[in-house]
Amino acid sequence: MASVGDRIRELREKRKMTQEQLAKAADISKGFLSDVENNNRNISSQGLLKIANSLGASVDYLLRGEMKETVAREPITVPLELSRAAEEMKLSYSETLELLAAYQSVIARRSNKSIKNFTVDDWKQLRKAIKGVFGS
Repeated sequence: MASVGDRIRELREKRKMTQEQLAKAADISKGFLSDVENNNRNISSQGLLKIANSLGASVDYLLRGEMKETVAREPITVPLELSRAAEEMKLSYSETLELLAAYQSVIARRSNKSIKNFTVDDWKQLRKAIKGVFGS
């Protein structure tokens, strides 16, 4: 029976990613990823979520090997400016993804002509506006 590490390796190789590329995308060390893939270490739920998002897979698949009938999705890409803003604001990974999702839902309703690239300050202002309306 395949393990979590086996499924991570399988998907990584299927997507033609190196351990270094996946580790960087998931913000974990290459050595740790290697240990997980070789079943020498367990991974936290947050680490598993980061890997799943980087591979465009579900956590359910990585844990159980069960594929749900869902539409395949692209791995999540966090813009560099958002990453910097999140680091400065000390946001968790899930808070960063929530901010990205809020931004994407707003820009999905705009024409391409009016979309600008957000700066670090823009991301901070968006976070502040959301907190002002919806609280913490």
